[in-house]
Amino acid sequence: MEIREVTKDKKEYLELLLLADEQEDMIDKYLERGEMFVLDDDGIKAECVVTKEGDGIYELKNIAVSPEAQRKGYGKSLIQYAFSHYADCRYMLVGTGDVPSSLGFYRSCGFGESHRIKNFFTDNYDHLIFEDGKQLVDMVYLKRER
Repeated sequence: MEIREVTKDKKEYLELLLLADEQEDMIDKYLERGEMFVLDDDGIKAECVVTKEGDGIYELKNIAVSPEAQRKGYGKSLIQYAFSHYADCRYMLVGTGDVPSSLGFYRSCGFGESHRIKNFFTDNYDHLIFEDGKQLVDMVYLKRER
């Protein structure tokens, strides 16, 4: 297993990123300003994009694991790598939908609930977003502190 940074041609990895953020113009808002990491284990199994939001503050904007590689620890490994990659990181944020599977995953990675942005998904996407059969409305932000 190898994790490496992608510094150019990030759009080549778009297909997997769209699993986690299904509207390309939303990904475009952070892709180039963020740092992208891919986890390769006999093929790309997971990807993430992290942005710097302030002094010691980072945000995990997108993390996606290919469907056949899910529930095998790749997502957790990539989050741990990203969190430890930034020596100055005081805390890392991640925004997600209000569904038990996503919230449980991030909690298992050391994140706790921080705040919410009301109507984020309905205000910012051109179509309704569903996860685990539930329509996403509010963005739930979680935080992991060093």
